[in-house]
Amino acid sequence: MTTRILPAVGDPDAARSVTTLIGQLPDAEPAPPVTDSTQLVDTLARLAAASLDELPEVVLVHERIGPVPALELVREVALRFPAVGVVLITADASPVLFSAAMDSGARGLVTLPLGYEELASRVQAAAQWSVGVRRHLGAGAEQVTGPGGTVVTVSGAKGGVGTTVTAVHLALAARASGRTVALVDMDLQSGDIASYLDVQFRRSVADLAAIADISPRVLQDAVYVHETGLSLLLAPAEGERGEEVTDRAARQVVSALRGRHEVVVVDCGSRLDSANAATIEMADTALLVVTPDVVAVRAAKRTVRMWERLQVRKAEETVTLVNRHHRSTEIQPPLVQKITGTRVAGVSVPAHFKELQAVVDAGRLHELDAKSTVKQALWALAGELGLVQAPATATAGQPGKQLARAGDRGSLGLRRRAGGR
Repeated sequence: MTTRILPAVGDPDAARSVTTLIGQLPDAEPAPPVTDSTQLVDTLARLAAASLDELPEVVLVHERIGPVPALELVREVALRFPAVGVVLITADASPVLFSAAMDSGARGLVTLPLGYEELASRVQAAAQWSVGVRRHLGAGAEQVTGPGGTVVTVSGAKGGVGTTVTAVHLALAARASGRTVALVDMDLQSGDIASYLDVQFRRSVADLAAIADISPRVLQDAVYVHETGLSLLLAPAEGERGEEVTDRAARQVVSALRGRHEVVVVDCGSRLDSANAATIEMADTALLVVTPDVVAVRAAKRTVRMWERLQVRKAEETVTLVNRHHRSTEIQPPLVQKITGTRVAGVSVPAHFKELQAVVDAGRLHELDAKSTVKQALWALAGELGLVQAPATATAGQPGKQLARAGDRGSLGLRRRAGGR
């Protein structure tokens, strides 16, 4: 049996050493090494999208990989790609690290300096485990990405561009189509989702920050189930508690929610901290909201460049939404795309704040009229991002049946755009 091995090593010298030794293993087929955590996850996601059989049997993660710490990367790969055996390469052979690596989902640990016998043994064991899991999973492509759903982050180029309104309605659209949805307020110092949805709840994401292993019961206690069916994880009422949420905590929280919901929408606000950076990096889709004015577009460009410098997200992997769009403005979506280097969403949200003012002031954003052009645009965006499963659940001659059953026809604009039905 041929064993495909994908090394994830940041240091060039270490990468050459690992690749050389892998090439000596019997029946091994080494892939070119990836140099950082983002490239590894992107590579696995691309292969998984093609077929379960395209994934490598074994991934070797070097302890000095970055920017995500090695154990966190092991955990993410194990969660999202359970058919891949992950082996950690480290100089620390202590029982504490071994236990932590196993808890994170690693199938083995190889110590530095690398030895042929130890590496061969660990790779063989991980490969056999991977083959067994794939045999159990069969050819079901839906199961490749692990026990989780889709994660979408919504960030603002600056404050006041409509980030929270966008996040809330993306979540509502996904929920109305029949999906289980979590809406997370990761704007830790000034999150407003509770105010927009008229919620008073004492638990927040900060209460999960110090918990090493988030069980379903613990998660359930921290989540508020809204009348719309959304599972809300709110920002702390005391903004200073936001500092308790580290990047590691954010990853654990989002992974736990992803494991229990088909869609996770995260409002990241306009401020970048370690928790937001970690969330944006692990998201399937990163949405950046901008308004068509010079200040906001410049802020969007700064944000995109900062994400690239910090290796959080590449510009071409970011989707920009133009909010408060009007045909008469000088700045149009194509210009925004050219300036930021991102992909601009095919849907633009019209500048009709009067439609929103009453429900925003009342804290009942979920009761926005279905005829609202703002709502129709945001729900159409949800369809563009793949958050709405109406096409899969609708029967012939009954498009959008699931949405109608949810008691909301706000996706009418989406269905018209999707094919004039």
